[in-house]
Amino acid sequence: MNAAAPALTPTSRVLTWCLHLLLVALLGLAAVRAVAGGQPRAGAVVAVAAACAVVYAAGPLLPHVRASRRAAAGWLGVVGAAWLALVVLTADGVWVAFPLYFLQLHLLSRRAGLLAVLATALAAITAFAAHQGAFTPAAAIGPALGAAVAVAVVWGYQALYRESERRRHLIEELTAARADLAEAQHTAGVLAERERLAHEIHDTLAQGLSSIQLLLRAAGRSLPDGNAARYVEQARQAAADNLAEARRFVAALTPPSLDGTTLAGALEHLCATTSTRHRITARFHVAGDPAPLPTAHEVALLRIAQAALANTVRHAGATTADLTLSYRDDEITLELVDDGAGFDPAGLAAPDPGEGGFGLAAMRARARALGGGFTVESAPGRGTALAVRLPWPEVRS
Repeated sequence: MNAAAPALTPTSRVLTWCLHLLLVALLGLAAVRAVAGGQPRAGAVVAVAAACAVVYAAGPLLPHVRASRRAAAGWLGVVGAAWLALVVLTADGVWVAFPLYFLQLHLLSRRAGLLAVLATALAAITAFAAHQGAFTPAAAIGPALGAAVAVAVVWGYQALYRESERRRHLIEELTAARADLAEAQHTAGVLAERERLAHEIHDTLAQGLSSIQLLLRAAGRSLPDGNAARYVEQARQAAADNLAEARRFVAALTPPSLDGTTLAGALEHLCATTSTRHRITARFHVAGDPAPLPTAHEVALLRIAQAALANTVRHAGATTADLTLSYRDDEITLELVDDGAGFDPAGLAAPDPGEGGFGLAAMRARARALGGGFTVESAPGRGTALAVRLPWPEVRS
């Protein structure tokens, strides 16, 4: 009924209307019995019952009662005062206490509602005993049993409602997680295909055109005939133009993380986003003098760093991780050291096909494809250190 109470479901709306009808019916019953029984204060009973019904009916129509628990408590106090006046006039008003129990438990806080129910039950027992002229255990059974039933029903419903809300939130989180996973898998698939195409173009078309260009240049130098040498030069220039176009294709298929930035910048951004999204402090360091690398080298190092950090977040339980990119005289190295739980590298199971590019085997394969090496040092409880070593390409570009 108010903002502090749980939102009404279709079932709870039906129960609320049943409660309304029960209270009005009991007030009407008290008035009818007073008139039919010829009670000396029948007129007062009818007037008080009508006033109680009017005050009760006005509650749901008042905006403050619907929006504020304090206002609802004030309205409930007025209803309770009218009910007390009714039970003073007739013993039949005692039965109105039963729907009042539900109102008090629904509108008030848990502690205040319980105290209100106890006070109402005590008032009902006292009034009934006064009308009977003596106190008997039977006079206390009805109001006390009604109060116990009301508390059990309302608290049980509230517990079910909280459990239902918890399950609803879990379902919403699961749905959102599945949507995020589907989007991540789609993005990973697109990026993997782009990378595959880049490797194919770089390893086949671009390498073939480069070889053709070198062979034509050598042939042009060895031909004595000027016209033949000119044709060879034209063919070499066509191969050079197509090689440049192939390299532009490879650059266009570069991962977005490397778009418009250096490898060091992409790795620094990776550590920053990992620290922001997960409970881990990922730090990035650069050693040596940074130099441009071929796209294949930068993509391999970035992918290995992404996979290694992902494994650290998912499995290591680490609080810190240090990623270091080193430019040395004879090689480029990438090292990741964490303070996580560690593991026994010799006891690893066979690679899981579902891991895709996140497994250690995939990282090792990337490094070996470029003539490099990949090592893992770890022990249970002593963290993990990964190292990738790639030789400098023959032509640094």
